[in-house]
Amino acid sequence: MSSAPRSPTPRPRRMKKDESFLGKLGGTLARKRRAREVSDLQEEGKNAINSPMSPALADVHPEDTQLEENEERTMIDPTSKEDPKFKELVKVLLDWINDVLVEERIIVKQLEEDLYDGQVLQKLLGSPNAYDSGLKNSVSPCTWNSIPLQEKLAGCKLNVAEVTQSEIGQKQKLQTVLEAVHDLLRPRGWALRWSVDSIHGKNLVAILHLLVSLAMHFRAPIRLPEHVTVQVVVVRKREGLLHSSHISEELTTTTEMMMGRFERDAFDTLFDHAPDKLSVVKKSLITFVNKHLNKLNLEVTELETQFADGVYLVLLMGLLEGYFVPLHNFYLTPESFDQKVHNVSFAFELMLDGGLKKPKARPEDVVNLDLKSTLRVLYNLFTKYKNVE
Repeated sequence: MSSAPRSPTPRPRRMKKDESFLGKLGGTLARKRRAREVSDLQEEGKNAINSPMSPALADVHPEDTQLEENEERTMIDPTSKEDPKFKELVKVLLDWINDVLVEERIIVKQLEEDLYDGQVLQKLLGSPNAYDSGLKNSVSPCTWNSIPLQEKLAGCKLNVAEVTQSEIGQKQKLQTVLEAVHDLLRPRGWALRWSVDSIHGKNLVAILHLLVSLAMHFRAPIRLPEHVTVQVVVVRKREGLLHSSHISEELTTTTEMMMGRFERDAFDTLFDHAPDKLSVVKKSLITFVNKHLNKLNLEVTELETQFADGVYLVLLMGLLEGYFVPLHNFYLTPESFDQKVHNVSFAFELMLDGGLKKPKARPEDVVNLDLKSTLRVLYNLFTKYKNVE
């Protein structure tokens, strides 16, 4: 009797390697190991940055510590970001940019986030308002003939796309903008302490160097805080390990050095080496100006503030030269910065008409409450008119 044929025993389906328990476990372990390596690398970067020289916790993004071999990344030490002078520098530059771009309806809130792709830099340099905020005084390497004023970058129009999304497109645009900037600054012989990669990489130190140089070149009507220095953390990867170091980076020097006036005078010496005698000089100048302003029932007690709008300077020149200054020639109650600059500039013109040399100070310096500039102007008047009754 033949036995009934057995139905073939179903053979278990072979699981793919990544479907088996061990495969899944291995994949999970591999993913965890990669995640742990990334986490360890980030922690290693933070530990390298949080050295004894930098006791505060550094605000490090993950991408700042995921470096290739021999790659280098720099960032400002968090303690430097809290320095009042550094904060003032950032605020002054932000206010200047936003003032220039007011008609473009662009508001810059963070320098590193808003300037890295070249879009705002292009607008900043090409804006018609730039010419009312210092840019009009620049010397152009290009011709002025064929380009409307409102489309000029110190005489040049940048042929770049308005909006670029890709990283390559952004860098190409940024390269064009920076080449135009370099053409402007190169004749001055300044060291260019930025690059396409550093600006596009949102390196705040490089961006600040660029903006300070532009403000200096275009003689922007702003007062940059002096002697701003930051501690910069440099992280470098060598043989798989991160190494950190700290360097000091000088962002601004003195107003005279930054604005191209390298000749030191008695007031530089007075401020630097004899500050105790400053009060004596101020008292003498206050006595001199009040001797004449009292004739109009006006009195000065604070030199740095009461001459900042230019009104007292204009009236003082009329008293010293013995004539009445028509009120329509200046703003008797100036409100805006431009009106104050107009008054001080007009006073400077009256000084030139009176036979005085052109003041060393800029009108913007006086308006910005720069005491040294105000003292220079008043001392110039004192030297010539001290015997006038």
